[in-house]
Amino acid sequence: MSAPALPRVSAAAVFTAFLRLGLTSFGGPVAHLGFFRAEFVERRRWLTDAQYADVVALAQFLPGPASSQVGFAVGYMLAGWSGALSAWAAFTLPSALLLATFAWVAGQAGDLSGAGWVTGLKLAAVAVVAQAVAGMWGSLVAGEGTAGRIKTGLALGTAALLLVWNGAGAQVLALLLCALVGWRWLPAPAGEGGGWPVRLSRRAGLGLMAAVVAGLGLLPLLAPLSPAWAFADTVYRAGALVFGGGHVVLPLLETGLVPRFVSEGRFLAGYGAANAVPGPLFTFASYLGAAQTSFSPLLGAVLGTVFIFLPGLLLMVGALPWWAELSRLSATRRALGGLNAGVVGLLLAALYQPVFTAAVHGPGELALVLLAYAALTAARMPAWAVVLGWAGLGWTLL
Repeated sequence: MSAPALPRVSAAAVFTAFLRLGLTSFGGPVAHLGFFRAEFVERRRWLTDAQYADVVALAQFLPGPASSQVGFAVGYMLAGWSGALSAWAAFTLPSALLLATFAWVAGQAGDLSGAGWVTGLKLAAVAVVAQAVAGMWGSLVAGEGTAGRIKTGLALGTAALLLVWNGAGAQVLALLLCALVGWRWLPAPAGEGGGWPVRLSRRAGLGLMAAVVAGLGLLPLLAPLSPAWAFADTVYRAGALVFGGGHVVLPLLETGLVPRFVSEGRFLAGYGAANAVPGPLFTFASYLGAAQTSFSPLLGAVLGTVFIFLPGLLLMVGALPWWAELSRLSATRRALGGLNAGVVGLLLAALYQPVFTAAVHGPGELALVLLAYAALTAARMPAWAVVLGWAGLGWTLL
C-alpha cells in the first residue's frame, strides 16, 4: 500500500511555522517533539500521527540532535531542500544568536570563573542533567524481566567504563558493544513505521550518508592546519556520534574542547545558559565557538552552529529512503534498545565528571543542587526558569 500524500507547502510557510517554534520551544528535545506534533499534526494537519511517529523513530535510531533532525526531515518532505534549510534556520538561529551573544558579553567581563552567578549556572546544570538521566532511565532502561535487567547492566556498565576510561574512542566502543548486546539478547519492541512518502532515491540517500563518513575521515587531516579546523573537527565528530538527544553532546564536546579551547568553568556556564534559551540544545556549540579565543569568535560561532548539526541532518535525510524497511526489522529495533541503554550510561558518567565535580565543592552547593532538582521535578518548574533563578541565587549567596 502506498504512503499517504503530503500537502504542498511553501518554504516560506515552513520557515514561519518553525520560527514560532524556535522562539518559544523551551524544555529540551522531548518537549520539542511534543510541540512539533501539536503544530504539524494537530494544528496545521500537514502530517498524520503515523507519519510523524515514523520520522521520530528514525531520529531516535540515528546519531544527532533528535528534534532538529525531525524538523529538518519535516521541512524536506514538505518543501524539498529549501524547506529543510528553512526549518533548520528558523528553529536553530534564535538560540544560536542568543548563546553567541551571551558568550561575547561574558567574554567582555573578563575572568568569571569565581562569579556567583556563574556558579549558580553550573549548579543548575547539575540538576538539569540529573533530571535528564532520570527521565531517560525511566523510558529507555527501566523495565520488567530479562530485558530490564539487560538494559540496566548495559547502562551501569557503560557508566563504569567511561568513568575510568573516558574519551571519544571509549564512548564509541561502549555504544557499539551495547548495540551488539541488544541485537543478540534483547526482545524487539512492538510497532512498525507509519508510511512516509520519500522524495529521495536510495542512491542519493547513500551518497549523503557517505558524505558524513567522508567528513569523519577528512576533518582530522585538516585539524593540524589551524585551530579553526581542529575546532570544526571536534564539533563535527560530536554531532556525528552523539546518540540520545542534546544532553548527551556534553561529554563529547567536553572531551575535545576543554581545556584547549575553553576553560571548564566557561564550558559549564555556557551549558547552563543553553538550558535557559528556546530551541535545540546543540546550539551550545554556537556558544563554545564564540567563547573560544584561539581564532575569530564570529567564525567560531558559525563553525560551531554548522558543524554540530551538519552530520545528523545529512544522515536523517539520507536514511529516509531506507527507513521504511529497516524500521520493520526485528534486529534493528533490538540493537536500538541496547544502544539507548548505553546512551543513558554515557550521560550518567557525564553527570559525575565533569558536571558534578566541577560545580559541587561543599555541602552548601550540594544543597542548592538538591533544591534545583526539587524545583524541576516536584514543583515542575521549566528548566529555563530554574537556570535563571539559580544564576540569581548564586549572584546573591555565593
